[in-house]
Amino acid sequence: MTSTSSPRDVRTELESLTTEAFRPDLADIDRLPTLDIARLMNGEDATVAGAVAARLPQIAAAIDAVAERMARGGRLVYAGAGTAGRMGVLDASECPPTFNTEPSRVVGLIAGGRDAVVTSVEGAEDSRDLAEADLKALALTPDDTVVGISASGRTPYAIGAVEHARARRALTIGIACNSGSPLAAAADHGIEIVVGPELLTGSTRLKAGTAQKLVLNMVSTITMIRLGKTYGNLMVDVRASNDKLRARSHRIVALATGAAEADIERALTATDGEVKNAILALLADVDGPTAARLLAESDGHLRAALAAAAAG
Repeated sequence: MTSTSSPRDVRTELESLTTEAFRPDLADIDRLPTLDIARLMNGEDATVAGAVAARLPQIAAAIDAVAERMARGGRLVYAGAGTAGRMGVLDASECPPTFNTEPSRVVGLIAGGRDAVVTSVEGAEDSRDLAEADLKALALTPDDTVVGISASGRTPYAIGAVEHARARRALTIGIACNSGSPLAAAADHGIEIVVGPELLTGSTRLKAGTAQKLVLNMVSTITMIRLGKTYGNLMVDVRASNDKLRARSHRIVALATGAAEADIERALTATDGEVKNAILALLADVDGPTAARLLAESDGHLRAALAAAAAG
């Protein structure tokens, strides 16, 4: 359903939120020289990493739960409105080129649909029904994870997404930037990154947005590490879809193997450009089809495939 709170109720609720608090000490910021404003903003931004650090145990627990489900074929779904929704869409869109995931494995939902990525869609964030409709289209299973994202922690769209997902026994995570938020309370894993009042009162695309970006970076990146999408700190599942990524693929194989240029090119050709397969082919001295088989038997984990090749 769409929120029916009166404007007065909403104002009262906003006034209680840390992210909406007014900073009297910054009331004359518009009178300052540009460099001084930049220094103030930089100082504010420097506090965000510490706020995230305070919640690392909760973040890690949530990531382990996500990885466990994704290893069984589940999906990771972000749901949010406005800036929070855009952060989810951004993180989801980076997973296919970075980790060679199918676009359907990590999904970003934003209140109001794709148009809302670049423009405001009036009233979309106030609708729990809209979140339910968006998630029904995905036919959630218990192996899926839904991450509700909201700076205030009270956005109906994000809360509605989490509630719908829990009703279908999917894993739920709520990321908010205020303590005691309804969103965190509604989720299996509540993560509240309290960044404090913004430089511009209520502009949660600033510190709150940065905090959300940092947490989502962790969720997707560490989950993919757990799923074997990396070898050490190398992106061995990178999808070489353009000249830059093809050059990066070659460099990753070189860093992982120390092989000669010509050998790397032959290995990439023999494995249809698959970086992980090429590394295995070079390090284990096997052909392309054998590398593919070993990786399939190891659920895509390169270290396990290398151990299997050595044992065989």
